[in-house]
Amino acid sequence: MRKIIVHEFITLDGVIQAPGSPTEDTDGGFAYGGWTLPYWHDDIGAHFGQIFPDADALLLGRRTWQTHGEAFEPNPDGDPFVGMKKYVVSGTLKSAEGWRDSVLISKNVVEEVQKLKNQPGKNIIMDGSSVLLHTLIEHDLVDEYALHVYPLVLGGGKRLFPEGKRINLKLIESSSLPTGVVYQRYQPA
Repeated sequence: MRKIIVHEFITLDGVIQAPGSPTEDTDGGFAYGGWTLPYWHDDIGAHFGQIFPDADALLLGRRTWQTHGEAFEPNPDGDPFVGMKKYVVSGTLKSAEGWRDSVLISKNVVEEVQKLKNQPGKNIIMDGSSVLLHTLIEHDLVDEYALHVYPLVLGGGKRLFPEGKRINLKLIESSSLPTGVVYQRYQPA
């Protein structure tokens, strides 16, 4: 069975909203976009790159899919998503034509994601996509969390884990970077 691996940039208080740019996601009046930038280290990109060889699909919510598609369509040099099937979950999109090799999932999300996991193939990577992630976490469909934990607290914003859901995790890897970011990989216990 394929695994769903969630890769996120996350604050100590669990915020994953708009890590890369002040204008990335301002929902709810979020004013702290781009909070990862002062902490960049090349090992962060290397950790993300280690996930790719064992994956052949990307699963994203609509907003994250659109943001990635704008950045990587047409394929720029070094595009890590070349050749990957992209699955976008949305109740509002009419098609997935905005980014090559994309498939739209618009109904029965939990059932369709379970079908994806049961298909032959490599792992499925996720990032961003807080609304979709909450649904998948609620239904125990996430197999691994690869987290870059940043040494700051934002006090508000979209969070990785849904309110009220208990999850016991097992640490399988941890390393610290000179910028204070800690890379941690967890699997459900």
